[in-house]
Amino acid sequence: MSTVVDFFTAPDDTTAARALRTGLPAVQDAFSCGNLDPEEAVLGWQALLTGEAWEDLVEAGEPRELAEEHDGEHRVFAVSGALVAPLASAEPPRLRDAASAWSRSSAEDGTPVDEGTALRVLGGVAALARAAVERGDGLYCRAG
Repeated sequence: MSTVVDFFTAPDDTTAARALRTGLPAVQDAFSCGNLDPEEAVLGWQALLTGEAWEDLVEAGEPRELAEEHDGEHRVFAVSGALVAPLASAEPPRLRDAASAWSRSSAEDGTPVDEGTALRVLGGVAALARAAVERGDGLYCRAG
């Protein structure tokens, strides 16, 4: 998969949804990466960091889509507060463990993410989560 993925903070869902058509809002913080399925990554991280079952997260409608175009090829979704909190508070050893587990599970699923990339991505998103919590913002993702 070759997709540009932007994780970003925004004050609310409406502002975040506009990122689909107008680009990232007056973003205080953003982290870009590629070559991953962001919904699967976010669900995997939430399962790893909270112990929630993947199937339960999907059944609950996670991640919550805010906007989409071209049959979902371009989309913006909200990262669940249930994931933002543990990401924001995760210490480096916990992030390393989660990145390692994500790397292993992605290889098993046939969409491998090497451990170094996994740690870079998860660390970047965790830094955004900390910034979002500090400001009372939400954490979002734009892909496409």
